[in-house]
Amino acid sequence: MIIQSQFTPAAGLSNSHVQTLLPTFIRNRLTFTGVEQTLELDDGDFVDLVWTEKPEGSNNPKPIVVIFHGLEGSIGSPYVKGMMRAITKQGWTGLLMHFRGCSQNLNRLPRTYHSGETGDAKQLLSWLKKNYEEHPLAAVGFSLGGNMLLKLQAELGPESPLKAAVSVCAPVLLMHCANRLNSGFSKIYQRYLLGPLRKKVRVNALRHDYEALINLKTRDINRLKNFWLFDDLVTAPLHGFSGVDEYYSESSARQYLKNIQTPVLILQALDDPFMTRDIIPRASELSGSTKLELSQHGGHVGFIGGSFFKPEYWLEHRVPEYLSDYI
Repeated sequence: MIIQSQFTPAAGLSNSHVQTLLPTFIRNRLTFTGVEQTLELDDGDFVDLVWTEKPEGSNNPKPIVVIFHGLEGSIGSPYVKGMMRAITKQGWTGLLMHFRGCSQNLNRLPRTYHSGETGDAKQLLSWLKKNYEEHPLAAVGFSLGGNMLLKLQAELGPESPLKAAVSVCAPVLLMHCANRLNSGFSKIYQRYLLGPLRKKVRVNALRHDYEALINLKTRDINRLKNFWLFDDLVTAPLHGFSGVDEYYSESSARQYLKNIQTPVLILQALDDPFMTRDIIPRASELSGSTKLELSQHGGHVGFIGGSFFKPEYWLEHRVPEYLSDYI
């Protein structure tokens, strides 16, 4: 089912780049204090978690909402802190899973994370189901985390422990998004994201000998100035793909949406500067339990309503509103 969003941008703030960039500047001092925990994984590595509060157990089985952040996001990202606060306001428990390499701690293994890597999230959900079985589970994924969450729900099918999930601004056709980020003003976002990624590659290249592992020479790291090159020379070989084409093809979530069997809301802005309208799924591609909600405005994980002097972050109302019907 495809529905039209009720989101209305703040007057004077409808421009997609303003919607995308403004929250970073006006919410960079947003505070959030959480409870940290490390989850050990089956392959000998770990993911770092942050709770709004540790669950109290069967005496008070509050719903747990898991957050999957976007590319190079973390607990420090304004959209993560804002959603954690919104979850707390509902009386629920929030839990952020840092993708490998995105917390303060260096991971042990050479591999990191990518748009289609669902293994760590599956282990997290299995651990939550085992240890907090009386707590209803839901999830929200932003951007890369949204694509991963959709693919995860499709893979789990009826076995998913989630009561519901929300995907926000997911790049469900990775090839199209890589092309968009390598053109026009959107190159600004590409440069912003690739900077820290290249720094991490330099560190890991020395720790794990990337030249021997994936044939990446240190002098070649500076050449990784677009996502096509980065994903072809780093992401793909590091995670078992033959190249960027196979990585984009297998990891894009759009092709899997028909297999989702639990309630899912997909929020997309048609003016998102990270992607083109070509990525928007058709109604025939959606499962019966999936709703695609389209907004004319919102940018990439922006959705600023209200007014310039009193902005309102619509996602922090819409996501809990949807999840409250199921948890």
